[in-house]
Amino acid sequence: MKILVLNCGSSSLKFQLIDMKNEETMAKGNFERIGGMKTTLKLNVRGKKEELLHIARDFDEAIEFVLEVLQKPEYKLIKNLKEIKAVGHRIVHGGEMFSSSVLINDEVIEEIEKCIDLAPLHNPAGVAGIKAARKVLPNVPMVAVFDTAFHQTMEPKAYVYQIPYRYYTSYKIRKYGFHGTSHKYVAQRICELEGKNKKLINCHLGQGASLCAIKDGKSIDTSMGLTPLAGIPMATRCGDIDPAIIPYIMKRDNLGPEDIEEVLNKQSGAWGVSGVSTDFKDIEDGYNMGDQRSILTLDNQAYKIAQYIGEYMISLGGLDVLTFAGGVGENGIETRERVCKYLEPFGAKLDLKANKVRGKEVCISAPDSKIKIYVIPTNEELMIAKETYEIVNNK
Repeated sequence: MKILVLNCGSSSLKFQLIDMKNEETMAKGNFERIGGMKTTLKLNVRGKKEELLHIARDFDEAIEFVLEVLQKPEYKLIKNLKEIKAVGHRIVHGGEMFSSSVLINDEVIEEIEKCIDLAPLHNPAGVAGIKAARKVLPNVPMVAVFDTAFHQTMEPKAYVYQIPYRYYTSYKIRKYGFHGTSHKYVAQRICELEGKNKKLINCHLGQGASLCAIKDGKSIDTSMGLTPLAGIPMATRCGDIDPAIIPYIMKRDNLGPEDIEEVLNKQSGAWGVSGVSTDFKDIEDGYNMGDQRSILTLDNQAYKIAQYIGEYMISLGGLDVLTFAGGVGENGIETRERVCKYLEPFGAKLDLKANKVRGKEVCISAPDSKIKIYVIPTNEELMIAKETYEIVNNK
């Protein structure tokens, strides 16, 4: 059974064609700058990479072109569209309505649209992708997989903010959390490696980053909140700050709501402090060159991550396994070392030799470590495909 996974951004379309018979990624790609004149499809077919220029004014044209490419005889992927048996869509925000993935119908689309205020940059693109895919694949079942769904197991003490309660009842302002598909994938993988009923903290570290406390395979708490802005500092996002900073800056610099959102979302984090780059590799280079602001940026990041780990050890009542996932988590040897150094008093001991790895699944804790430490390359697309496969075959 071949499943197409779609992940629509504001002006981008990521996709994978996955054969569920052996869970093989047959093809994947990223359609960039949708809506412009020079849209580019970066295509990878079984490891062979190429770039295709094609004008895509909207998601309709982008998805149509992707499906044309997948049917090209030279790629030997699919002979016709009938071979695609289901489509899985990544949807960022499902609010409180969706605690699991669901088969898409008109009512589901309406509910996703109701969450646009909670994710104005992401949900409109997700809906556009669903509608575009339904046009060209009208008889193919489609499934919505939500970033927020995995965290719906959190208790009110974890997700309710200490602001007037009416803001929760009227506007549904609460902690939702994100990266749920990644956190769920890692939780399932650790279950396979270490057995069930483990107390796990997963560090999904990348341009965006979040931590999740997982007990018996369920999310207990997570660092992102109402939006992906909360939690640890990220590439361009500030993470947790004193809320009073916001009106103070707005008054001093005469900024409006959209202006301050731009500052906190796109001008802060590693980029805001280092002034070097939004790419952690560049900042790591600055760190090794002795650049003080680069050193401050990465030391602060590790400090904040370790603090969250300590907090979640309390939430879980201990810790059995610590995992690193995401682009930085999987490849950041130095980041993992800096974080784990703080955790040594709690029995987490890193094997420095085993840690010299990038992008591979491996246990990196020392033999005498009381806490197992793993690098787990996440696979959100495969997780979406698995959820889609399960729902389509059990409908």
